[in-house]
Amino acid sequence: MSTDPVAIARDLLRCPSVTPAEGGALSFLEDLLSKAGFRVERVTFSEPGTDDVENLYARIGSEAPNLVFAGHSDVVPPGDETRWTHPPFAGEMNGSELYGRGAVDMKGGIACAVAAVLDHLNGHGLKKGSISFLITGDEESIAVNGTPKLLQWAAARGEKFDHCILGEPSNQEELGDTIKIGRRGSLNGHLIVRGKQGHVAYPERAVNPIRGLVTLVEALQSEPLDQGSAQFAPSHLEFTSVDVGNKTVNLIPGEARARFNIRFNDCHTLESLKALLEERAARAAGGNIRFAFQWEPSNAGVFVTEPGPFTELVANAVKEVTGRKPELSTTGGTSDARFITHYCPVVEFGLVGQTMHQVDERVPIADLRALTTIYRKIIERYFAG
Repeated sequence: MSTDPVAIARDLLRCPSVTPAEGGALSFLEDLLSKAGFRVERVTFSEPGTDDVENLYARIGSEAPNLVFAGHSDVVPPGDETRWTHPPFAGEMNGSELYGRGAVDMKGGIACAVAAVLDHLNGHGLKKGSISFLITGDEESIAVNGTPKLLQWAAARGEKFDHCILGEPSNQEELGDTIKIGRRGSLNGHLIVRGKQGHVAYPERAVNPIRGLVTLVEALQSEPLDQGSAQFAPSHLEFTSVDVGNKTVNLIPGEARARFNIRFNDCHTLESLKALLEERAARAAGGNIRFAFQWEPSNAGVFVTEPGPFTELVANAVKEVTGRKPELSTTGGTSDARFITHYCPVVEFGLVGQTMHQVDERVPIADLRALTTIYRKIIERYFAG
């Protein structure tokens, strides 16, 4: 008898694991995997000024290759729970769908991976290689005490990973339409222009920084950052706020600020991108505008897993089950794959992300069963090969 991913997903959804709370989700997985013969370890990481976060690493087998299923058990807050058709942590079904916070992002994906692995072990055993689970508890937050530290901890213990499947909701419209093979980098910054404060009736005695800020904002957005690359669309910069902190109508402010985000491709690194913007701003300022950049810390670099045998294996399994040839995509925001890529090739394939982070987040029961079948075929072919 095959393992039921719906039952596993339901039990996970009933764990209120809003970041950074473990909420019982890791305890549930520990019990399930331990009974299946996995060596399971729970590790808590800390950082000054941040919440402690509990994580889980489980492995069965001791030989290479080691196929890793990665994911996060934490979820975003449900918001106003009275707006939900079913309570967000009840794991209730309504006809053909399972409701709950994390149904697609990404407790449903974890449930499918666990069910597929247990099915493989029950049906075939593990004749060679190893299978691991890397489950974090702070992906929905700042991602400091989760996956990056768990990977470092595992590597320090001699753990080696050969390939990884991250079960994020990669699909756009239908199960099987998208595999994520990379992610753009993300960089946040502030552009600060300094002028000279003064009375609006005497502008000759002041220097209005808003004029300079408008000039620099236009200059930074008028020219493309790049033309894109083989695997990525062009990078783009978006200003998200402008502020002068001025509460009066007769005062020329002394400083103006604008905040922005850049989603960038593999034409840049974090440092080369900063240098590019500094140079463009300086050219537009012409020595007449006093400006500075403040860069926020970023652990979101760009990466890509080059198409090859592993991506082909995953894509073939997807097509066989869904009938769709998945697009190999690098779109979207950031994910923990940006950390995993430093240890092994990683692809993201999970459920459809249409309702993630929304009220009434839900997943079709049919998708849970189909994703489990896809994962099962990937495991079988990975170790057969």
